[in-house]
Amino acid sequence: MLKGAFTAVVTPFDKNDQFNEEGFRQNLRFQIKNGIDGIVVLGTTGESPTIDTEERKKIIETAVQELKGKARLLVGTGSNSTKQTIANTLQAQELGADAALVITPYYNKPTQEGLFQHYTALSQVTSLPIIVYNAQGRTGLNMLTDTLMRLVDNPKIIGVKDSSYNIFQINEIVELIGSRHPQFSILTGDDPMTLPAMSLGCHGVISVVSNLAPAAVRNLAHAALTGDYEEARKWHYLLMPFYKAAFIETNPIPIKAAMEMCGMAAGHTRMPLCEMTPENKKMLQQVIQAMPKEWYGKS
Repeated sequence: MLKGAFTAVVTPFDKNDQFNEEGFRQNLRFQIKNGIDGIVVLGTTGESPTIDTEERKKIIETAVQELKGKARLLVGTGSNSTKQTIANTLQAQELGADAALVITPYYNKPTQEGLFQHYTALSQVTSLPIIVYNAQGRTGLNMLTDTLMRLVDNPKIIGVKDSSYNIFQINEIVELIGSRHPQFSILTGDDPMTLPAMSLGCHGVISVVSNLAPAAVRNLAHAALTGDYEEARKWHYLLMPFYKAAFIETNPIPIKAAMEMCGMAAGHTRMPLCEMTPENKKMLQQVIQAMPKEWYGKS
């Protein structure tokens, strides 16, 4: 079962737009040093739509080497093609991932029945545990709780990352699924929702801001898991200015800029994502300067 704080790590690029392997290794070591429970590579924050097949292989291989026995590795394998999603998932399986994080197909806008068949088809050909990733803001499509309820009886489908930013939907998932399937992992994918979602019964967060502040996010999640909501609230409010700044533009533009400000490997975002506006970058810089220095740094 997946519990606690998981970081959706950035994919760092060098000045030649190549995958920065050494910087990536340093970032992963920083995460482990700060007690993160798991890592997601090739997710939205990892700019998966712009990563080619060979780069995917290298990123997964590197993550497996660094994380084996230290933290769980979830690999984003979803696409808007079931055939390509299967190929990506089998690649992750072969390379040693612990689970696949699979976004609902974007652009095509399948029906709820199409979503059910998509995940069912994937489950029939992979041995990897599957986490459903629901992010309507990215895909234009919301997986309804009724559809998710049809999938939870499939033993390969072990959890959901809900990025709906909808507290009513999260409540519905916890009430209708979590109460009946206690081993089904329910994670939020929206940093500011970590405390509200976990207070309802979610098991943790797949976080963006933990690229820079893993210990703080972990402290919040673990306090909530143990029912210490006074401590969890403390970390929630400490992190709130960073939450706001980290999503002032499209993710992962701000988090990469923040990491660069702190001397961590991130580099640029690939087109069509571009640099932050000067006004937003200045605001982000002010937030970073006000953060406790022990929250971030190199391993």
